[in-house]
Amino acid sequence: MMVATTTSRVQNSSAARDNEHIREKTLETIARYENATHRELTYHLAELDREWDIERVLELNFSSVVLLGIALGTFSNRRWYLLPAVAGCFMVQHVIEGWCPPLAILRRLGFRTADEINRERMAFKTLRGDFADAGASGTGETSTTSVLHAAEA
Repeated sequence: MMVATTTSRVQNSSAARDNEHIREKTLETIARYENATHRELTYHLAELDREWDIERVLELNFSSVVLLGIALGTFSNRRWYLLPAVAGCFMVQHVIEGWCPPLAILRRLGFRTADEINRERMAFKTLRGDFADAGASGTGETSTTSVLHAAEA
């Protein structure tokens, strides 16, 4: 059994089309804000701070299934106690491998990893001018791709 690295395990376990779709949406967002004011960029950075990453969503999902299984097992039928056991196995699998059955659905819905959110955050800080030398082209303009590339470096 091989333990996946923390920063890349979800992306490595996700379908390439889902990863590419998330990256394209990030590029579209950066392009939309390319000529935004300092205030607009700061507002979007605050929105990124509130965005739930996929780990948080999986933790909520796992906790909800465990609580539901315990409640149903207690008040309905003892067979429902299997639900938290299965959910626990999925969570262990996710922790070790970076994959679990709900992951594919959540990625398709567009939930991003903390690393993907942080890349967009760094790109927006670059657009805002927080890093004067990062992502600028020779003409003094900033291209969407170079900004994201600088954030991914």
